[in-house]
Amino acid sequence: MVRTVAIGQQDFATIREKGYFYIDKTRFIRQWWERGDSVTLITRPRRFGKTLTMSMLEKFFSVSYAGRGDLFEGMEIWEEKSSSEKSSSEHYSYRELQGTYPVIFLSFADVKETGFQDARKMICYSIEQLYSQNDFLLETELLNEKEKRFFRNVTADMENYILSSSLKTLSNYLYRFYGKKVIILLDEYDTPMQEAYVKGYWREER
Repeated sequence: MVRTVAIGQQDFATIREKGYFYIDKTRFIRQWWERGDSVTLITRPRRFGKTLTMSMLEKFFSVSYAGRGDLFEGMEIWEEKSSSEKSSSEHYSYRELQGTYPVIFLSFADVKETGFQDARKMICYSIEQLYSQNDFLLETELLNEKEKRFFRNVTADMENYILSSSLKTLSNYLYRFYGKKVIILLDEYDTPMQEAYVKGYWREER
C-alpha cells in the first residue's frame, strides 16, 4: 500500500493514526533512555525531525497517553527489551514504560514577536497553558494554600520571579503527585533568541 508523505506533519500520534509514511526511529527511545543522562541536547539541521522525535518521546512516556500502545505497535521499540549486565530475569519490556511518566512538553516555536514585551508575554502565555493542562492539581490535597496561590499567579502577566521558577515548580508538583521524576521536553528553545537578534531587542531579552 502506498502511504502519503505528510510534509510538515510533526505530531507523532497523527502520523500513526492516519497511517502516513513514517521511518521507524523508535530505537532512539531505548538509546536515549538507557544513557541515563539528566540533560540531552539534540542538535540537527532544520527540518531534520527534531520536533517529531520529541513528539514521539512524549507519546511514548506521557501518562496522558497511557494505554496508547497502538501508536507503537509494529515499531521496533515495541519488541525491545532493556539491556543490562544483570541477569536476564531483571530485563524488562519497553512496553511496560509506555504511558507511565509525567511529561512537560513546551515549545517556543510561536514566539516570533517584534518587541521584547510581546515576546515575554508569549513565553509566559505558553507556560500558563502548561499550568492549565495540569490544573487538576488544584483539586487535590497535594498543594497547600501558598502553593495554590503560586499556581494561580502563573499568567501571561506574571512577575519575573514567578516566570523564572515556573517550570521547576510545576515539575515539583507533578513529581509529588505521580511519585516519578518529570520528563521535560523543550522545543525551539532558540527561537525567541533568534527573533530578538534579528528584530533588534536582543539586549533587552538577554
